[in-house]
Amino acid sequence: MTERLGRHNSLHPGAWWLWALALGTAATRTTNPLLLALLLAVSAYVVASCRTAAPWARSYPAFVRLALAVLLLRLFFAVALGSPVPGTHTLLTLPEVPLPHWAQGIRIGGRVTAEGVVFALYDGLRLATLLVCVGAANALANPSRLLKSLPGALYEAGVAVVVALTFAPNLIADGRRLRAARRLRGRPDRGVRGLLHVGLPVLEGALERSVALAAAMDARGYGRSADVPDRVRRTTAVLTLGGLLGVCAGSYGLLTEDGGTYAFPLLLGGVAAALAGLHLGGRRSPRTRYRPDRWDGRAWLVGASGAAVAALLTLAASADPAALRPGVVPLVSPVLPLWPAAAVLLGLLPAFVAPAPAESFVPPSGKEPS
Repeated sequence: MTERLGRHNSLHPGAWWLWALALGTAATRTTNPLLLALLLAVSAYVVASCRTAAPWARSYPAFVRLALAVLLLRLFFAVALGSPVPGTHTLLTLPEVPLPHWAQGIRIGGRVTAEGVVFALYDGLRLATLLVCVGAANALANPSRLLKSLPGALYEAGVAVVVALTFAPNLIADGRRLRAARRLRGRPDRGVRGLLHVGLPVLEGALERSVALAAAMDARGYGRSADVPDRVRRTTAVLTLGGLLGVCAGSYGLLTEDGGTYAFPLLLGGVAAALAGLHLGGRRSPRTRYRPDRWDGRAWLVGASGAAVAALLTLAASADPAALRPGVVPLVSPVLPLWPAAAVLLGLLPAFVAPAPAESFVPPSGKEPS
């Protein structure tokens, strides 16, 4: 009941995803470990300040562990398989496995240089930061409310979306519950043995709960569409597909060094076309929303803070690339640039403008009260 009454005081889940994805976009613009560490600290502080006690809010540590595993795996590949970065500072020399002539350019073992390890560390830390930002969105945004806010043109994909968005939170909640039960019975819950006894029931339970929710939505008519003229249907498909292709091409251009001239106009055009297609597609849905989530001023501030971080770091990457991408050949110590660091601190705004998390009752099943 408390969750139901406090829903109007909570933030729109789309604002959390916009903020988190913008921080992830900012992470892709730099390999400076000091800026990436600052992005990690900003996301962690906001999650600690704004997340609730719901099951999906406990997924953030799991994403942090996944990011750490990705970073260690990237370093392992750099040591075992070598790095394309030439280096002069040899750390160690591993026994090299001879490979056939058709595997030129690939090696196993050999010389491990400091330049290659540092390059792998920067690259892995950037990917790890992106994963942590996605984990922050999963911990802060209610997946059921996010699905409720989908535009009408995406209702057909709603069943698949709900399975994807609820599988990871259900997986983490089931894992915690089964590990606690095994500890109470005096059985091991860690290591390979504990993983073998817990892993399969956790996967099965999380998938069953996600599919059951999707089946309940389908049985209640979620995604049913009204009859619209073929001309409107074709226009909607062209605008949506063309807009999404434009967004993908523009995003790819922003991530490359040579796409600065065409990427941003293409991205804006793709977003405009996709929004027009989603607006037209909304006519296919005859349903109404019961107490829809409102995109209020606080949601605008949260989304704008993340967008400002992404925009300012993109500008900094073009204005001063040496500060945001420290060199590894030759090795140089990374320096924290002042105004990009101040731009990253804008991402802390949600911790001060977002509503305080309400202590709500959540049933053991992890389902939100209706």
